[in-house]
Amino acid sequence: MTFKDTSSVKDQHPLTSGDFTEAGEPFALFQVWLAEAERSEPNDPNAMALATVDADGLPDVRMVLLKGADENGFVFYTNTESNKGRELLANPKAALVMHWKSLRRQVRVRGNVTRVSDAEADAYFQTRPRDSRIGAWASQQSRPLESRFALEKAVAVNTAKYAIGEVPRPPYWTGFRIEPVSIEFWKDQPFRLHDRVVFTRDGDGWRKMRLYP
Repeated sequence: MTFKDTSSVKDQHPLTSGDFTEAGEPFALFQVWLAEAERSEPNDPNAMALATVDADGLPDVRMVLLKGADENGFVFYTNTESNKGRELLANPKAALVMHWKSLRRQVRVRGNVTRVSDAEADAYFQTRPRDSRIGAWASQQSRPLESRFALEKAVAVNTAKYAIGEVPRPPYWTGFRIEPVSIEFWKDQPFRLHDRVVFTRDGDGWRKMRLYP
């Protein structure tokens, strides 16, 4: 993949948190910011708000965890029979935002959504704690739950079912990848004169633009 920049910049790939507005492409900058958040955020530096749209065009948003990010996109995992799973399968477009309060920074992403390969989903599923893998079988995510006891019973049933050997990935549990068409970086500045830079997909590269705060 190649990158284009319509502005005049001196440093195309800043690897520190200096003047991020000089970055020539978004992915290296995102990795720097995420690494810094992992050092400073007390909980879940990979948490992101994920926005989808239902069949009536009404937006839904919820917090999920980012599990992969590279030039191919931003990956998270879920139950495809959940609300967000059904919405993404019906309308494969989404937006996300990551806000790191300790750093006073924010990243926004908008793009098209594809499913990860079965091999990717299988590999990630096996890294999850065993109880979380059991939970993926026990939970009918987003559907009505008659009682807490019903959930605990489902966990017990599946714990017994998979008492020996590996816990396989449920066929309805997989990952989605947001392939960005735009990525915006925001950094707090005094008097609300914040720095904002948006990268917009342009063929195999990117166009960059500064925005008013």
